[in-house]
Amino acid sequence: MSPLSLIRFCVRVGAAGDESVAAPHGTATVLSSAAKETKISYRSGQSSDGASRTTDVESMRSVPSGPILGQPVRREYIPHHPQASARVLTHDFPSEICGWGFHPEYEIHLITKTRGSFIAGDHIGTFAPGHVSLIGPNLPHDWVSDLAEGQVAVDRDAVIQFSDEWIHAAMEHLPELAEVTEVLQRSTRGIVFSGATAWRAAETILACVHSQGVEQLGHLFKLLALFAHAPPEEYDLVASEWMGRPTDAASRDAGEAGLSYISDNLTGDIRLSTAARLAYMSEPTFSKYFKSATGMTFSSMVKKLRIAYSRRLLDTTDHSVAQVAEMSGYHNMANFNRQFLAEVGTTPSAYRRLESDQKPPPEVFSLGRRAPSH
Repeated sequence: MSPLSLIRFCVRVGAAGDESVAAPHGTATVLSSAAKETKISYRSGQSSDGASRTTDVESMRSVPSGPILGQPVRREYIPHHPQASARVLTHDFPSEICGWGFHPEYEIHLITKTRGSFIAGDHIGTFAPGHVSLIGPNLPHDWVSDLAEGQVAVDRDAVIQFSDEWIHAAMEHLPELAEVTEVLQRSTRGIVFSGATAWRAAETILACVHSQGVEQLGHLFKLLALFAHAPPEEYDLVASEWMGRPTDAASRDAGEAGLSYISDNLTGDIRLSTAARLAYMSEPTFSKYFKSATGMTFSSMVKKLRIAYSRRLLDTTDHSVAQVAEMSGYHNMANFNRQFLAEVGTTPSAYRRLESDQKPPPEVFSLGRRAPSH
């Protein structure tokens, strides 16, 4: 079965909603040939040594085990490359670039192999080869493959990232790009595509990875057109409406300072006064602009990120509930249970015992459907 045929198979399985259907034998290995050879560095988009990088025939190889999980949400800084409009790369799992994090750039993401858990904001779902998503600015996200300890999936991810400033500057000179405005706005909740849109997008993402210059840019515009014209039955908005879009420089400054501070201290003591000081604002001014930038209050953001992180730990580790509480920044079990119950609708212990299809759907966690946090 060819790589694209495999992707189409997996898309059909996902569209059917049957998570119990297994992919054809060799799912974890077939798509390794799709990545072929690349000179793209994982982090910079450039070759680190100038040599072509080929995938292993088995697509899995032993690597030293390390603490990939158990890390707080991180703010990833993606440097602008003076010779590129977008950053295009492939990377392994696990690797340094992997992890639950966020960045202000849009991200188009393709999973080429393995199955596992996908998190975007307060949504936790599953993925398989052919999983295509568009992640909007500052939406925390991660893909965790079900692998044996010490194993790695080579070139599991194909990624395209571009900034909001770049795409809007392009719109000023290319008015045709205005048609992608709506899908970019929807991406603040994270979009997962399915059906024909997904396999066509997967085909184009791989073409983008293996091209450069104007040709690569053409593939990116084709992708955006595919997403903009996707029929409603071929995409899902997965996260709650909890991340807004900054409307001015002050909002962006407050949002950047606040989110960076939260991500760096998620498991520790987080204070509004410290966040305001880092943004060089008074507390009332910071609170106003932070809500404008993120769509919610500072305290609500802290709670949502901590509870989302605790859900990830409950789903992907064997840590006790008490350990999960501590690792999520809750040093009082009663408070952790109370906050988890208010946000998720069940206790942490009961949540862990649920099967994947029994866990509360993301819609339960929509912004504005719960009492204000205190």
